[in-house]
Amino acid sequence: MILEAKTITLKDGRTAVLKTPEVGDGEKMLDLIQTCSRETDFLARCPEEWDMPIEREEAWIRDLREAPDALAIACYLDGEVVGNCEFRCHRGIKTRHRASIGISIRRKCWSLGIGSAMFDELIPAARKHGTTILQLEHIAGNERGRRLYEKYGFRVIGERPKAFRLKDGTYQSEILMQREI
Repeated sequence: MILEAKTITLKDGRTAVLKTPEVGDGEKMLDLIQTCSRETDFLARCPEEWDMPIEREEAWIRDLREAPDALAIACYLDGEVVGNCEFRCHRGIKTRHRASIGISIRRKCWSLGIGSAMFDELIPAARKHGTTILQLEHIAGNERGRRLYEKYGFRVIGERPKAFRLKDGTYQSEILMQREI
């Protein structure tokens, strides 16, 4: 699925563009996820786990653009990718009514309304596709993310204790959330 370019106004008055990443944006997308994983422990991977060739990221973008059951939305601000949100439908006969969501936003752009703007596009696209359940996981303690998810109707359905182990040896639980659409 592809989201064509849509201009949005951020809470600080600047304008940004939401759209599906273009083939050729691999370096920008990789920089986004590497930066976001350095800025917070609330993502599932460490920055060094995103050490991959640009060609692999380009292939991911190409695959997403061609997938009939997935949508990626990137937020471009002054030519820089500052956020990304994606849904992917499950493909099994018994599970294809469900889609999983992931989201990341650069710290400097938190609280500007980017997450809400991306969800405003993503949720109707999933509904139009025929998805009836959206699900996501977040790391316990990510209250900013949880407020966004609850704002859009997601509710906690479970927890995986000690799902993540940080480099310092501490553990974090994973919170499972979903909503029907």
